[in-house]
Amino acid sequence: MLLRTGKGGAEMIYVVGLGPGGPEQITPRALAALEKCDLIVGYKAYIELVRPIFEGRKELVASPMKRERDRCEEALKLSLSGRTVGLISSGDPGIYGMAGIMLEVARDRTKVEIIPGITAAASSASILGAPLMHDFAVISLSDLLTPWELIERRLRAAAEADFVICIYNPASHGRPDHLARAAAILMETLPGSRAAGWVRNAGRDEESFGLTTLDGLKEAPIDMFCTVIIGNSATRVINGRLITPRGYRHPTDGED
Repeated sequence: MLLRTGKGGAEMIYVVGLGPGGPEQITPRALAALEKCDLIVGYKAYIELVRPIFEGRKELVASPMKRERDRCEEALKLSLSGRTVGLISSGDPGIYGMAGIMLEVARDRTKVEIIPGITAAASSASILGAPLMHDFAVISLSDLLTPWELIERRLRAAAEADFVICIYNPASHGRPDHLARAAAILMETLPGSRAAGWVRNAGRDEESFGLTTLDGLKEAPIDMFCTVIIGNSATRVINGRLITPRGYRHPTDGED
């Protein structure tokens, strides 16, 4: 990664992905970056994920939801004061996380390094089986920043292209019907019997999951803590696991 030189030698922001949430799922690189930091900034729920590791050793700065830009402005201000700052996201900071906005805010005023983490698509897929073995699309159903009309277009395009579809932010208190609306849009093209699965709190103590169908998603206990995966035309449930064949024709024909 190209790092731009800031105004002082000590100025640095590490934008760090924590993975699904369990301490054992934070990568060694992420932990090493946070160890270099003077303080750690993040949404309050994510600060609680690292508190058992850094309480008493690092200053922890929590902020509420929907304050992403303010969080980045604060991280920049602290960095420009000569401190090394860790800005944390769950999952991977470059996938619906803090990396993009931090780079936009920082520009060339300080150094920024992005530390990847295990995203919800990968962690949820491993719990369900191997549903992402072929091409897949990731679509968020949150319309806070994306118009619903554009989300609908993306759902229809993914269905037409026979992608496995991984859905982030499938439902919340403010939009409890979004997943049902999305499923109805997908069923304009896909059969309701299409294999699907959901995972709640992947990698955390409260983890739960289930296998169902596209049509059955409307009955599943899905909320904002869930990730949903809908298979493509080749996806099958085999021995209780959701599997999308890669399409290997012979052991010597496949790619690594």
